[in-house]
Amino acid sequence: MKTDSRYISNVHAVLKTFLRHRSNSDWPHHLTLARLVARGLQMGRSTLIQTGSDRDRYGLSYLCSVLLCPHPVVLVAPKTVQQHLLNELIPPLQEWTDSSKEIIVGDRVPDRPDFKGLVITTPQAWLRDRLGNCNGFPPGIPTLIDPADDLEEWTGQYLTTSISPGDWQALMMAAESEIEVIRDARVKLTKTIFNRPSNPYNCHLIDDAQRDILEQLFRNLTSALPDSWQAFRQQSQGENQLTWVEVARSRGQFTLHVAPVEVASILKSLWPEQPVVLIGGFLDWETNAPIYRKQLGLGEITCLKFSPNRQNEHIQLYLPDRLPLPNTPHFREVAIQQSRLLVSLARKQQQAIAILVDDVPLKAQVGAALAAEWGSMVKVEKTDLAPDGVLISGWSFWRSHQHEIPSPQLLIIATLPLPSIEHPLVAGRVAYHKRQRQDWFRRYLLPTALRELQRAVVPLRQSQGTVALLDNRINNRSYGSKIFTALEPFARINYIEGVTMGDNGFGQ
Repeated sequence: MKTDSRYISNVHAVLKTFLRHRSNSDWPHHLTLARLVARGLQMGRSTLIQTGSDRDRYGLSYLCSVLLCPHPVVLVAPKTVQQHLLNELIPPLQEWTDSSKEIIVGDRVPDRPDFKGLVITTPQAWLRDRLGNCNGFPPGIPTLIDPADDLEEWTGQYLTTSISPGDWQALMMAAESEIEVIRDARVKLTKTIFNRPSNPYNCHLIDDAQRDILEQLFRNLTSALPDSWQAFRQQSQGENQLTWVEVARSRGQFTLHVAPVEVASILKSLWPEQPVVLIGGFLDWETNAPIYRKQLGLGEITCLKFSPNRQNEHIQLYLPDRLPLPNTPHFREVAIQQSRLLVSLARKQQQAIAILVDDVPLKAQVGAALAAEWGSMVKVEKTDLAPDGVLISGWSFWRSHQHEIPSPQLLIIATLPLPSIEHPLVAGRVAYHKRQRQDWFRRYLLPTALRELQRAVVPLRQSQGTVALLDNRINNRSYGSKIFTALEPFARINYIEGVTMGDNGFGQ
């Protein structure tokens, strides 16, 4: 495509006047982002943009470029983002721009030569089409993905094949003459699974004994397999696959899963088929996003990274000194004491408080300790939080639901969000990186933690809220400097309402 400066300058002028009219649009990079997206759409140039911001703030920028684009565009976004765009952002922009661009929500581009509109689709529908060669989204149509932070996870979920308890019944119905063989394999598999020790993650990697039972079952079956079983068998025999079992002990049931340990090799061939604009909050600690691009199989691409404004988007960072490290015996007791003390003082402001604890037993202990003092004001992974309530959650829950609860004035982080190698799936990915002789910490654990941390503190930036970090590894490990960089901009504070640096919970 040839560049048309009139289109790009028109996007700039229209958005500039719209933002002046819309007084609550305070994100400072709207015009730059809009021009960059417009240039990518017009020239067919793939672009990766890190906004350093919450997705609700930057949507106007790329939507203006999309609505004024003279060509068809595909927008890939989860349904929650779609609802925000369709209900809150697109209507006023359409009215202001007098745009007649046709907007369709669906799983394919209309088969009409005159179609120049916008198709909004889910990541699942887009991946199913592009990886399945369905041609519902023909090659060459510019595609925008927002938020691209979750693209690796979406792809992994799409490529996961599962065998649920109901699939065993379907297998017996398809192979009625071999019911005893199936039942025998299921009994053996159930016994080996439930004989293994339980863990907080309710899952474990398939071991050699369980793999042998499944392989023997497949060898003994002569009937045609149901689709789910055929897909599971084929995928589990491939290279670089992670096979695990999810256990529901209370129901005596289990589900088998298999998924690729990496998605870069699968997505790599997809990117040259159409220009792509990937927009996310925090994708990599470097502007050219080398780790993110390797994880997604992206080649050379135009990259841009915005940073939070140092004047009005900084956080207050409180680091209690001399706390025990998370892997020491005293950490749990101190974490509970610190959480109780900080909540007690911060509740005077009558604003929401969030505590991020990924350790399952510690999460329950913190919840019980705080509920004993503040009762129903304390919620453990629930979204019905009072404006001055206290939420205790893991990182995954916070990432998924932080838009649904009151923005906290205080965020207490018990431990850095480094994926635990005690988690079987994390251990499986680490083992893969070791086999590839790759730096598994800096290729996987650290980038994951930095992205999680940056996304977690976004709600506190607009109010210059306080982040209290109880994990002293930030001061004692070589990667601590990257953690500090990820939290920038911040103002280091030495106390919170009488809690001074050096107070370790033991009255020192």
